Amino acid sequence: MISEGEQLHALRELGIELSRVQDLDMLMEKILSEARRFVNADAGSIYIRDGDVLYFSYTQNDTLQQRLDKNEKLIYSNFTLPINTKSIAGYVASTGMVLNIEDAYGIPSTASYHFDPNFDDKCLYRTGSMLTLPLKTAKNEILGILQVINAKDDARNNIPFSIHTEEIMLHFASIASVALERAQMTRALLLRMIRMAEMRDPKETGAHVNRVGGYAVEIYEQWAKKRGIPKERIDKDRDILRMAAMLHDVGKVGISDLILKKPGRFTDEEFEIMKQHTLFGAQLFDNRKSDFDDAAAEVALNHHERWDGKGYPGYITGLTDMPLGENLYLGKSSIGKAGEDIPLYGRIVALADVYDALSSARVYKNAWDEEDVLDTISRESGRHFDPELVEIFFSILDILRSIQKRFQDKT
Repeated sequence: MISEGEQLHALRELGIELSRVQDLDMLMEKILSEARRFVNADAGSIYIRDGDVLYFSYTQNDTLQQRLDKNEKLIYSNFTLPINTKSIAGYVASTGMVLNIEDAYGIPSTASYHFDPNFDDKCLYRTGSMLTLPLKTAKNEILGILQVINAKDDARNNIPFSIHTEEIMLHFASIASVALERAQMTRALLLRMIRMAEMRDPKETGAHVNRVGGYAVEIYEQWAKKRGIPKERIDKDRDILRMAAMLHDVGKVGISDLILKKPGRFTDEEFEIMKQHTLFGAQLFDNRKSDFDDAAAEVALNHHERWDGKGYPGYITGLTDMPLGENLYLGKSSIGKAGEDIPLYGRIVALADVYDALSSARVYKNAWDEEDVLDTISRESGRHFDPELVEIFFSILDILRSIQKRFQDKT
């Protein structure tokens, strides 16, 4: 457990640490893990405000995690709570006040809020102490709710959250809120870029790119763990990859509406023009200033390459010297990259993108049955897809399904 002196020092470093995380989902994971570390809490959750409801966004639980195999992850159902005083999180969001509860099962019947034991009953867990704090903007508007559960002493016994802990966590929540608001702005900018593409191509929805980004980081994480890559490097790469994967098709803004919105099959000539979206996307991240620019260009350029070398655009030279959006006829004779000549992020997003495209309904097609989707991915191992990544894909299928449920297309 972090001592009081260490907590004060850690608070000074927290803002710098959180500022290094750019992606909203990666930041919420980081905030929750750091909050739990600060107060030695067994579990915790983050809720994000969306209008008049709280969206259950992230949760962690050491006790339940220890029941799983080493590389398994806990999978939770997504749900929303109305912002009112009937639930604990809703009460804090409604009032802006902190709730420090010694025992969730001992809440007085006179309180307007109550604890729902359904999760505990289902998972054979026992929620005790709960510290629930509002995440507020500088204008005192509620961004969301941070909740830490079951404080532990050095012997791992459940204890209440102290008044000092409550004060420390108020400072923590203030720092976390600044980072969260910044990350929400970054996500909004990304989604606006994607909406530009969506105006041109109805396949490019916010839900689609969020799913592709989510799939990509889970596949990458397992790939990296197999190679013993340090956690700090994995976290940094996941942060960058998620945003880059979301922008995989942003180059379609350079393709004519006559082609993008064509209801039928492309002619050979039209398909050659369509291929150029990979080049346009990479060019958008020219004059690179960051690791994100490198990753976004890598994904945009390579996510249509195939493991067997039959993809596109293949080996392109002088791309950064071309005027932005200049047409380059690739032709059927262009040689695609093959195997590990395809950069890793391109191989990962190729798999994530096809999985989502086959699994999702579009204006021109119905979603495939999952059995057909999985059969296709299995058959394309070693042809379209990196065989190792396909193996990883099937090993984390339950996690990918949970991402699919979280980011559903609006009807």
